[in-house]
Amino acid sequence: MSETMERLAGAATVEEVQRIVRTTARSSLAAHGATVVLLDGDLCYYADEDSMSPLWKGQRFPAVNCISGWAMRNRQTVAIRDIRLDSRIPQEAYRPTFVRSLVISPILRPDPIGAIGCYWAVPHSATPAEVRTLEALAISAGEALERFPEGLPARGFLSR
Repeated sequence: MSETMERLAGAATVEEVQRIVRTTARSSLAAHGATVVLLDGDLCYYADEDSMSPLWKGQRFPAVNCISGWAMRNRQTVAIRDIRLDSRIPQEAYRPTFVRSLVISPILRPDPIGAIGCYWAVPHSATPAEVRTLEALAISAGEALERFPEGLPARGFLSR
């Protein structure tokens, strides 16, 4: 993780931070996909992803209807073994994807500015070590992203 923190500290753009975060999240957790979500007003903006097939890159969803928004609103990491059985998951958005399990960690600075998500195509229970790894990455991502306030979307209702 120290190599990742060094790379994040040297990142020159928001896009570079996102690339480092998404690739590190996916490889560190051996996930089938990873995403970087930024809070944009009252929306979750899926800014970047590294995934075995396209998910939601470039799309925005109401934060109140999005599991990334849930993690930000509740200021806690959420791990879901089977997304089909969890009422917080917007099934219509996930049904056409490979995603079966996930873990999402909010990026808090101290208010939510985004989230990092990892996805699996099979039932997967995130281990405590995986949760800690994603949460540590979220802290480092927040520190790196704060260097580029002009490159971040407007903070939303979560920080009011």
